[in-house]
Amino acid sequence: METVVKLQGTSIWQGDKQVLREVNFEVSKAEFVYLIGKTGSGKSSLLRTLYADLPFVEGQGEVVGYALQNLKRSQIPYLRRKVGIVFQDFQLFTDRNIADNLYFVMQATGWQNKAKILKRMHFVLMQVGLESAQYKMPHQLSGGEQQRIAIARALLNDPEIIFADEPTGNLDPTIANEILDLFVKINQGGTAVLMATHNHGFLRKHPARVLYCDNFELKDLPKEQVLRKI
Repeated sequence: METVVKLQGTSIWQGDKQVLREVNFEVSKAEFVYLIGKTGSGKSSLLRTLYADLPFVEGQGEVVGYALQNLKRSQIPYLRRKVGIVFQDFQLFTDRNIADNLYFVMQATGWQNKAKILKRMHFVLMQVGLESAQYKMPHQLSGGEQQRIAIARALLNDPEIIFADEPTGNLDPTIANEILDLFVKINQGGTAVLMATHNHGFLRKHPARVLYCDNFELKDLPKEQVLRKI
């Protein structure tokens, strides 16, 4: 199976503090993987390392074909065009409407043909069920709708994998479950998903592989251990 993420002998650092050591794991194409662990256990730092927001310090790593240990600063935008990133706090521009939010990202990542931009924008908004929201401002949308827009933004460049960092942390349980369903649907379409979450109910609702950050280690949890955690 083709891999989209592979780390070998990797240490994860947050500034001068080591948060994970001897990390070894792979994520296959179109795989769905949860990343769990207590606050401060290294989940966000691991994701930030994978999309080159934190320096790659030790070991070997590959994300969507880019070797992290050899990654030049000039290559980072190209890596990020092949991945999608979804944050807990949406990170939408509040001073522009949804279409302009998406248009900005597409221009910044190399899209030039306006007809193709509009077509892709409409398609990703349709994927998240918000094709009618393009001319609304972020404050006119609910938290769940804003997160759907953030997911649409992550889909613009047809990524090989989405890194989702606590994407439902600010949402009520019903909306959180709807967002999980959306990620599952996207994954079933062939996009890999690596989702950090504190919501262990997701593991019951949509069972999938689980990586667990604990005591400086990243562990692939066997199914019976996952069941004990939920």
